[in-house]
Amino acid sequence: MFYTYILYSSSTDRYYTGHTSTTLEKRVQRHNQGDNPSTKPGIPWSLKFYKSFDTKTEAIKFENLIKRKKSRI
Repeated sequence: MFYTYILYSSSTDRYYTGHTSTTLEKRVQRHNQGDNPSTKPGIPWSLKFYKSFDTKTEAIKFENLIKRKKSRI
């Protein structure tokens, strides 16, 4: 199972979109531990949305769709 997810940081008022094959709990925990340099400044992060997919390709396509729409606003 693969997931596309959106995190929110109240400290920076920003959203982060990503994909993973690990459990969402573990992935959010890793973001909150500062393991990802691009999300480290926004700790703490909270999970706002996720969608599951059967393949990694589907998860990445959906992540890219979200990111394309976000940049238009």
